[in-house]
Amino acid sequence: MSTLRVMLRWQVSAMILVLATSRVASGAPDWPQFRGPRGDGHSSAGQLPLSWNTTNNIAWKIAIPGSGWSSPVLSEGRLYLTTAAPIDGGADLSLRTLCLAAKDGRILWDVEVFRELAGKAPRIHGKNSHASPTPVIDGNRVFVHFGHEGTACLDSSGGILWTNTSLRYAPVHGNGGSPIRVGDSLIFSVDGGSDPAVIALDAATGRQQWKTPRQTTAKKTFSFGTPQSIEIDGRTQVISPGSGFVGGYDPASGKELWRVRYGEGYSVIPRPVFALGLLFIGTGYDRPSVLAIRAAGASGDCTDSQIVWNTAKGAPNTPSMLVVGDELYFVSDAGIATCADAQTGTVHWSERLGGDFSASPLYGDGRIYAQNEAGTGFVLKPGKTYQLLARNELDERSLSSYAATDRTLFIRTASHLWKVATP
Repeated sequence: MSTLRVMLRWQVSAMILVLATSRVASGAPDWPQFRGPRGDGHSSAGQLPLSWNTTNNIAWKIAIPGSGWSSPVLSEGRLYLTTAAPIDGGADLSLRTLCLAAKDGRILWDVEVFRELAGKAPRIHGKNSHASPTPVIDGNRVFVHFGHEGTACLDSSGGILWTNTSLRYAPVHGNGGSPIRVGDSLIFSVDGGSDPAVIALDAATGRQQWKTPRQTTAKKTFSFGTPQSIEIDGRTQVISPGSGFVGGYDPASGKELWRVRYGEGYSVIPRPVFALGLLFIGTGYDRPSVLAIRAAGASGDCTDSQIVWNTAKGAPNTPSMLVVGDELYFVSDAGIATCADAQTGTVHWSERLGGDFSASPLYGDGRIYAQNEAGTGFVLKPGKTYQLLARNELDERSLSSYAATDRTLFIRTASHLWKVATP
């Protein structure tokens, strides 16, 4: 095994250890990236709230300047999120990072990272924003990403350590996918209107380490996926879905290790989930399906050998999926929640929750939490029989996913950040 590979595996193991011991260090579990410590929607938090509304079990509610759909992240009692705020009331935007005290919602600092000039800003989809990618926290460093406008690293006091604005590309409908930390790299996709690719930056300096073009036959090359890092066959792989296929990549070199094709699927959004030896992938528009892919032994183009099962019924375009025990849970954009056997795809139940969905579900304290675009939160009991435990109204549009810690959910809506807490 090469020295580089040994160092990479040691660094990944060290990062996992830091995340695993965050409860000891801070007294409560952190939520350092999109979908939590492992990127799979699972929280180790206890005593999460079951019911709430605009006045009940609200510890605080604070207005967030500007607008954005990045999800909140949490580390050592501090919340971080991004926003795009008009400059002097005009059409130009200030792309900003905010830090808030989790205890009382005070804004500790609010820093401009980039500016987006109105004449050069892309047209965005109605379900997107100019600040949609979720930050990543690693120790006292906060990584923020604004797609084609650039990527940056800040310290915990709001000082900008580095920026990278060299990766210009033509986004379609704006930006959406979040970056991830793997070893000494910050990895994300740049799947725009042409020349889609997966990128790695040096997390210490922001310099590009590698760029791997996506060789896809899909006619529409734009997608918004967030990668996932897994350990399989004794090595770390980065799983990154894009238009037409999902690929496994070597995080050290960017080499494509394998791919599974899914035709013309584009605008792929759900973050991959890895559990029970299977990768669960959403294939995007126009006809979404869920694929269960056997990760072990994947090599080259393995479309014909590694797909264990697939289904189009109730498949999501936007929300990521969730595995609890032996079951896979997913919610379609139209609000159909499904529980299926993760190994076979056999459906146990499929029920309409109500409303449209963009946020990804969360599992914590023995419950599944899912929120629709109208700000209604649904609490479900996991299992082969459908059980709705609570329906909670915030009465404000929401496309962001939850962050969780002990006794608490943090929920971003169109104009506010809420702390929902168990008394």
